Amino acid sequence: MTTPIFQVDKPGLLTSFQDLGRKNHQSKGVVASGAMDTNSCQIANLLVGNQKEEACIEVAVQGPSFTVTAKNATISICGADLSPVINGTPVEMWKTLQVNEGDKLQFGAPKSGVYAYIAVSGGFAVPKQLGSKSSYPKARLGLEIKKGEILFAESLPSAFPARGLRHDFSFSKEVEVRVIRGPHESHFSDEDFETFFSQSYQVRQGDRMGYRLQGELPLSSPTDTGIASDAIPLGGIQVPEDGQPIVLLADRQTTGGYRRIGTVITADLPKLVQVPAGGMIHFQEATLEEAYEALLEQQRFLKHVGIFIQ
Repeated sequence: MTTPIFQVDKPGLLTSFQDLGRKNHQSKGVVASGAMDTNSCQIANLLVGNQKEEACIEVAVQGPSFTVTAKNATISICGADLSPVINGTPVEMWKTLQVNEGDKLQFGAPKSGVYAYIAVSGGFAVPKQLGSKSSYPKARLGLEIKKGEILFAESLPSAFPARGLRHDFSFSKEVEVRVIRGPHESHFSDEDFETFFSQSYQVRQGDRMGYRLQGELPLSSPTDTGIASDAIPLGGIQVPEDGQPIVLLADRQTTGGYRRIGTVITADLPKLVQVPAGGMIHFQEATLEEAYEALLEQQRFLKHVGIFIQ
């Protein structure tokens, strides 16, 4: 039985429901969406006893303001530090928080990172569309968070143990990100690859679709523009005519015709998306084997978190 959990006093600028995205629909032109920082989203759910695939409220830039409508509930806030407060008092992140009817949950100035995640014990009551609760307003998919609306939880466990993690989850404004080169290697020179992996790139601007980067030296203009449109993977790095890379993210288009110099490995995407505008990214070449090992290490950590907080 669903229970009202939050009244939306202010929706914020980029607040939405996100889980791990829509699977197996890109071939039909459906954007995958899903949490930008899947690590933080999954950990937020594990802390409150949910399956890690459950949807969270993703918060970015100017955060929302909620009034708690349940008599008592357990929530967690993970990801970027956007100065969360309850009733005006700063609260700890990466741990369970008990809230009661009438409490005000709000966010202030960003301190580190870009995307934060709110999970509620029992999960948010959001209908699945094409197998996901993720919101993608351009296609009218998912539940939009609007001022004055009531958000519901699927259920609210009556008793819940306090949980927290003692781990360094801080986010840096300068990160090193591993990349597998290709698939359009023949459209780049050796000098292009040397430039790409030797210089740092500044995040010029970014949103859920992708991050536009700016390097001191642009990559060469394409001599052959006859690249057929193909499927774009999460983390694919397009290089348009201006020679400045674009890293494509959760709300990326399903196909594209720009040449791609590489793909950010899955394990490094969470730290990339938490780099704010003006932050710096340095790309390091990786092998497929290294990418698999990094992903396994990430999955082992999430499994450890799930066991530790039981």
